[in-house]
Amino acid sequence: MWSDQLNILSKLNAQRCWNVLRLRFSYMLAKRFKRIRQRALPFAASIEPTTACNLGCPECPSGLKQFTRPIGRLQLDLHEKMLDQLGKQLFYINYYFQGEPFLHPQFLDLIKAAHRRKIYTATSTNAHFITEKKAEEIVSSGLDRMIISIDGLTQETYEQYRRKGKLEKVIQGTENMLRAKKKLNRNTPHLIFQFLVVRPNEHEVDDIVKLGDEMGVDEVRLKTAQLYDYENGNPLMPHNEKYSRYRKNKAGKFVPKYHLKDHCWRMWSSTVLTWDGKVVPCCFDKDAKHVLGDVTKTPFKKVWRHPQYQAFRKQVFTDRQSIDICQNCSEGTKVWA
Repeated sequence: MWSDQLNILSKLNAQRCWNVLRLRFSYMLAKRFKRIRQRALPFAASIEPTTACNLGCPECPSGLKQFTRPIGRLQLDLHEKMLDQLGKQLFYINYYFQGEPFLHPQFLDLIKAAHRRKIYTATSTNAHFITEKKAEEIVSSGLDRMIISIDGLTQETYEQYRRKGKLEKVIQGTENMLRAKKKLNRNTPHLIFQFLVVRPNEHEVDDIVKLGDEMGVDEVRLKTAQLYDYENGNPLMPHNEKYSRYRKNKAGKFVPKYHLKDHCWRMWSSTVLTWDGKVVPCCFDKDAKHVLGDVTKTPFKKVWRHPQYQAFRKQVFTDRQSIDICQNCSEGTKVWA
């Protein structure tokens, strides 16, 4: 884990450090005095390679094919425009929003483009498309972090959430990555097993940590599940409240465990760009209901400082409870193994 943190720090330079300091200072002013003035630029971004997915996970609009926005994939020329517009202060990109990144036929070209700019790159995958050859290409691309979703230790438990998925492909893909890293003598990408804890698999929590250690992945993370229909309970809701985002109130209804506070660092530190160039506030706006701009029409810096973006930030810092995508926010709800 420490090598991964050092890798992130290695991407910093004077310009990027100064930008982070400016972000922190203006964020503190906003948090303390509700002074919403965003001068610095984000140091992180999520860029969506594609909205297509091969699985049908029950709490995912991509898997359920419930998007109102179009299915598509990011074009390389638009990606270059995004990198140019986001600015040289940016040093972290998560190439994931919705969909399965490796369904994009040129996904690794996106990674290479960011790597050339000394930007830390991460992605999240269901690992169904990582052949031996692809694993070596991934390692050679310069990808810094790969989150592998493994939500069960038997096919029976795995497929109750990762519908249409095959656990054996996840294991094989992980093994291919480990072998490729060893063969090419690389420390990256930092491999993370991410285990989404739901009722069918919560009894396997200890075992996923053991499996990660035995296989030699760099890290194991437990993650709580975001559920859309939770008020009266949900078959996916864990019995152990430790692994749930929800608790039962006195009226017998389930409510989010964490009280929303009127501030959010994400509104300062990062942004999200969809495959077709839309700018949305954060990763909880999965269907892009709160489009704040479009980099195919307006330069990102102008979008970032536009009154519409500033108004959204102000609402987050004065009445966050009224924003629909904040209702189920996972800020502070992750459980670490």
